[in-house]
Amino acid sequence: MSKGFSITAMPGFSVVALLCFAVLYLPVATLVFYAFNAGVSVAVWEGFSLRWFESAWQNTAVQEATIRSAVIAVVAATIATVTATMAAIATTRTAPYRGLTFKYAFINQPLMVPEIVTAVALLIVFSRIKIWTGYSGLGYIIAAHTAFCIPFAYMPIRARLEGMDLTLERAAADLYAPPWQAFRRVTLPILWPGILAGFMLAFVISLDDVVITEFVKSAGQETLPTYMLGQLKRSVTPEINAISTVFLGISILLVTMFFFMSRKKA
Repeated sequence: MSKGFSITAMPGFSVVALLCFAVLYLPVATLVFYAFNAGVSVAVWEGFSLRWFESAWQNTAVQEATIRSAVIAVVAATIATVTATMAAIATTRTAPYRGLTFKYAFINQPLMVPEIVTAVALLIVFSRIKIWTGYSGLGYIIAAHTAFCIPFAYMPIRARLEGMDLTLERAAADLYAPPWQAFRRVTLPILWPGILAGFMLAFVISLDDVVITEFVKSAGQETLPTYMLGQLKRSVTPEINAISTVFLGISILLVTMFFFMSRKKA
């Protein structure tokens, strides 16, 4: 009798998976490894040293770009999270109706449109506004980051709401709690992990963005990613590796926190 087909036995899949992981993560591991290089080369190992981390820490341009990136990310992620929370409540705490699917697609539109298209569109619109108003501050970058961070914050918040039982909210209504009080005392405490997860994801996306920031920013508004891109065009030293390593560590930390925050309670 011939042996039956088993979906648990897929010869060769493990090898392909390992090759994919190697292609993805070996370059990252190499970058981190040479961040601790004592020499100026990013390809020749000359001994272990923390000199490039110290150099990046004392670099005034890096400090200014880091502070600017953090401010933009915090403000944009905060606005995006508040907006996403309201949108998630409006699209989940209601009976299905015609047009609801369109609203889902509209909210998630920045995820479906290529980032370069969004960047060019924002460049055209903001350039006209700059001419009309004369304002060229960080508000444009914050507005752009907020727009494309909303769907990233919306996804975990909506997922949390969809997994919430309506019984407690209905009980609060039965006890004559006004809608705002029921939201503040019942919905918000249960939803809070999803909100934090959405904020952290939006923060990481804003902090790492290059394409939209490069098109929208004005002179003297370098963020850390665009500063690093500019340095790579001039000369490559392990200082860029050191900055990238710190960036990687922050991103891993925030994404890990996002994972644990977004996990449903048993």
